[in-house]
Amino acid sequence: MKATSLGKFRALQQCSTPAGSFAILAADHRGNLLEALEKHATAPLTDSEFTAFKGKIIKALAISGSAVLLDPEYSAAQLIASNTISGQRGLLAGIEKTGYSGDPTARENALLPNWSVAKAKRAGVSGIKLLVHYHPDSPTASQIETLVKQVIEDCAASEIPLYLEPLSYSLDASKKTISSSERRDVVIEGAKRFSAMGIDVLKAEFPLDITTDTNESIWEQACADLSAACAVPWILLSGSTSFETYLKQVTTACRNGASGVAVGRAIWQEAIPLSNAERDHFLREVAARRMQRITALCDALARPWTDFYKVGELTTTWYVNY
Repeated sequence: MKATSLGKFRALQQCSTPAGSFAILAADHRGNLLEALEKHATAPLTDSEFTAFKGKIIKALAISGSAVLLDPEYSAAQLIASNTISGQRGLLAGIEKTGYSGDPTARENALLPNWSVAKAKRAGVSGIKLLVHYHPDSPTASQIETLVKQVIEDCAASEIPLYLEPLSYSLDASKKTISSSERRDVVIEGAKRFSAMGIDVLKAEFPLDITTDTNESIWEQACADLSAACAVPWILLSGSTSFETYLKQVTTACRNGASGVAVGRAIWQEAIPLSNAERDHFLREVAARRMQRITALCDALARPWTDFYKVGELTTTWYVNY
């Protein structure tokens, strides 16, 4: 078990359930979600309309999770100010600029200009999310690792946990997706490297492509290998997979060492093409039950994050040099 700061420990409590699992509702999507919404709209969405869509998701579903993940541009501050986010739920905010630059086989990431860990902490955020595109054999791997180290240092200075989300990709320009076996290697190697650097929680892809690897015993072993490689709690992201498929992934992951989830589109993606009334009904009746089910599953099966972290011994004068 690793000692962590009092501030980070408290922030991890704020973003997890009483059982110690993470059931984080993600609605931090920007460009890709806006594009999807506009395909079903009669006119381009205004910023306030985009914020309102995210507000509907949070209002309907956040009560069933342990925390919410939002973006700093369209939703985090706006949904605090409108009292849409309950003070009883933790709040994570992204820090990266959306998308990537560079060649598709040598991707680079950058932080959102004029935004920082310190600003997020001042705004009341309980966790920092950093998404990076990562392949250990890419010529930009060192650039990504340097960026992650910088944010680790910033989070340590502000005593706020860093939730790192490394996304794998293929180095073969002729292939749009990474093979299942290569994804397994990249996800596990990334977990090993980044957890050793000092991140606090890993937001991991499922370590296989289950459309080609359908044997669930192989899923079990891949998740167990990921847990063995990762020195910090890891949680499973959802991507755009279907809810029923994601349920299977969550069950496998949590049975084999995961500490919960950060789930977005697998819960609410069907709301995108719906009209306002249909959207509200779907979120309240279907998506809410999905989120409840995921949270219950995490509490039943996930490894508590408190297995990984503790606060060092405190005396009655701990605050003197804090």
